[in-house]
Amino acid sequence: MVHTFTAIIQREDDLYVALCPELDIASQGESVQTAKENLREAIELFLEEADTEEIRSRFHSENYISTVEVAVG
Repeated sequence: MVHTFTAIIQREDDLYVALCPELDIASQGESVQTAKENLREAIELFLEEADTEEIRSRFHSENYISTVEVAVG
């Protein structure tokens, strides 16, 4: 069975940090692709090792990614 999760990837200094907001799991890599692959591996390991209750307690089924306008100055 294949599940689709969100990957938010941001550059931080010399690395890219990837976050899965559904499970609050993060990873990193030297490129966007590597960060995404490392996040996939981290999610797979979590789902293999965690018990059902831990997965259920961490899972966020509603995530909204949007923009916010802020007046500066």
